[in-house]
Amino acid sequence: MESPSTGARRIIEGRPALIVVDIQALTFDETIRDRAIPNMPGYAERMLKARRLIDKAREQGIPVIFIQEVHRPDLVDFGRELDGDEDVHCLEDDPNTAIAAEQTGFRPDDYLIRKRRYSAFFGTDLEILLRGLKAETLLLCGGLTDVCVHYTFVDAHQSDYFCRVVEDCVGGSSEEAHEASLRAMEYLQTGARRSLDEVLAAMEARGRPDSEAA
Repeated sequence: MESPSTGARRIIEGRPALIVVDIQALTFDETIRDRAIPNMPGYAERMLKARRLIDKAREQGIPVIFIQEVHRPDLVDFGRELDGDEDVHCLEDDPNTAIAAEQTGFRPDDYLIRKRRYSAFFGTDLEILLRGLKAETLLLCGGLTDVCVHYTFVDAHQSDYFCRVVEDCVGGSSEEAHEASLRAMEYLQTGARRSLDEVLAAMEARGRPDSEAA
């Protein structure tokens, strides 16, 4: 990783990877009335926007890494997760735990990281994968902004990755929690909050040797 610098950073520094956090089938199951995890208004629509990021990343040869939260049916790996506002969710034997393939374009040969905790780094091989890919900038989308996205961002930040959260393509447990987490991530890395259009343009610019990603 590069040495610390006070200079302005581009959206994409070095090699990027797109991290798609927990866009799973339960998000789009309209039969669920009482959700185990609260979602802000418009949450599913925000997840659908991530498809544009995924498609552009594939077009530009940027690795796409899907993150899937999953828990054992006997609940042994939940730990303290159920001490807050969340109820039991994402069990291994529930079809709704699967990655939302139709909405995201997930393929069987895609990179997939399964996690038992909020952070995609905790107890997984994500770090090994990223180092193998020589990734330097992580572009994050998915949910929840205030939980799994935020925790993953923080661990990536502490491992010295450049982190960008695509604010149009993440959704929180509430509008207030969503906005507060975006502010907290921006506090850690100035310029971390980016729009979908900005990131798509930066991805496109990587393919033009005479251009600089903004």
